Amino acid sequence: MTWALPAIAAVLLAYSAISRRSAGTPITAPIIFTVAGLVLGATAVGLIDVHASAEAVKLLAEVTLTLVLFADASQVDLSALRTEIALPARLLGIGLPLTIAAGFGAALLVLDLTWPEALLLAVILAPTDAALGQAVVTLPILPSRVRQGLNVESGLNDGICVPLFLIVLEIAQAEAGVAGGGARLLIEQIGYGILTGLVAGGIGAAILITGGRSQFVDPLWARIIPVAAALLAYTAAVPLGGSGFIAAFFGGLTFGAIRRRAGDNDADEADVLDAAGGVFSAMTFIVFGAVLLGPALDNLSWAIAGYAVLSLTVVRMLPVALSLIGTHARAPTVAFVGWFGPRGLATIVFVILIVEEPGELPHEGLLLTTAIITIAISVLAHGLSAAPLADRYAGWFQRHPHLEDRQAPNTGG
Repeated sequence: MTWALPAIAAVLLAYSAISRRSAGTPITAPIIFTVAGLVLGATAVGLIDVHASAEAVKLLAEVTLTLVLFADASQVDLSALRTEIALPARLLGIGLPLTIAAGFGAALLVLDLTWPEALLLAVILAPTDAALGQAVVTLPILPSRVRQGLNVESGLNDGICVPLFLIVLEIAQAEAGVAGGGARLLIEQIGYGILTGLVAGGIGAAILITGGRSQFVDPLWARIIPVAAALLAYTAAVPLGGSGFIAAFFGGLTFGAIRRRAGDNDADEADVLDAAGGVFSAMTFIVFGAVLLGPALDNLSWAIAGYAVLSLTVVRMLPVALSLIGTHARAPTVAFVGWFGPRGLATIVFVILIVEEPGELPHEGLLLTTAIITIAISVLAHGLSAAPLADRYAGWFQRHPHLEDRQAPNTGG
């Protein structure tokens, strides 16, 4: 642990020095951070020699997902998305359940897992991470509805999958004969999480709005308020028995909704929250490469690799295609939206939460290795393909806008 923090700080500084040059290239930030972690990890150089179940790893993962959930939820403006809500609604309402079902079935066929473990793996790999293919949600020449649809899907499916993860993990532990929290404690986790999030998000928004109008809040400290509200949501929920992640998600929804209703849309506070989340996300990918990926590669098998490929292709793309039936979206749009469902931060945190209490599931090693390898392939494949495929799809759309505009007005792509 002696050189872990200096090594992580050095990687962050090195990437900062080339960050503008690397933007828009196939070599994305998550690729650089993951590879750097792999090189510096215990299986290679050994500078980042930390056990996956270490408290520091768990704390990093929890803080990162808390900030990202709060930030993503706070930026969701459903009223502004009414004209573009069809795509994310279909992806979340139809595509997400079908993706979990497909992942569950594939895991039963390909891997030697019990049915609760197979379902748990499917839920762990269901949330997507737009940051792994940043060009897809930021390139202006892409259809707005496609960019917004994928961005909103990524922002909301983390929050949706957190309670699903808790429920299925409880089932898997009960099936394995491990004494879990039980249905009552699970309900408390969700209920207290929602309640605490609503309160924390409301407090943060109220301080920002009223304090700003009365000039009681210094502009510098105003930028800290969203970060503090996110941390308050998490840290207040956990002692009460609630889920800190659910609290962070609902805190962000409340914070953003109150600010928009009050007409307070200053971007400075959101920038600080995004920056904090970005730094912690970068550190998480470094730790992922150093602590999780290295050992997982030693346990790689054809079955694990096969499931990882299925998870990123058929398991994701077929449900997306089914969810878009009736929209008359053309094949390039269906393929583009289906392919860009990368697995990333939320899945890493789910993995670390299971690693924290080892040996509770009969095939825990196989489950975790499969999830880790899937993330690694996704980081590489989606990162390398984001910019070139976005350019190619944008070119197709510019040549054939009438096809989608005429036949699929609600999908835009």
